[in-house]
Amino acid sequence: MATINQIKELREVTGISISECKKALEQARGDMEKAKTLLKEWGREVAEKKQARQVGEGLIVSYVHGNGKIGSLVAVKCETDFVARSEDFKNLCHELALQVVSLEAESVEDLLAQQYIRDSSKTVKDLIGEYIAKLGENVVVEKFTRFQI
Repeated sequence: MATINQIKELREVTGISISECKKALEQARGDMEKAKTLLKEWGREVAEKKQARQVGEGLIVSYVHGNGKIGSLVAVKCETDFVARSEDFKNLCHELALQVVSLEAESVEDLLAQQYIRDSSKTVKDLIGEYIAKLGENVVVEKFTRFQI
């Protein structure tokens, strides 16, 4: 049985709901790493199911690098205004804008296939999948533009 401290720690690390953290820890018999792996697998499954859902809300986020010579605009969509205003969604949008500035991509598909700049063990698509699981809504990068002088 999972302890309250284990559940709390897993929730802080993953941002996933308490009930899902408890379930993962129980299935992993208290092994934190196995529980994290289970949550990632479940998150991928959830993301795949939600990808067919309509997205009608979202944000356009900009990022200009410190030197002022490179920047990006990224349009990211989600299902509801509630999620679009959340800090988690805003954080994802910012990360995507940083990604666009850091590495050139010709299309959204190219962007999704890139290694995530902060964690080379996952792709941008994996990152978005994690947020879909966390937010409980479909998330789609609609388009982006990269500017450089």
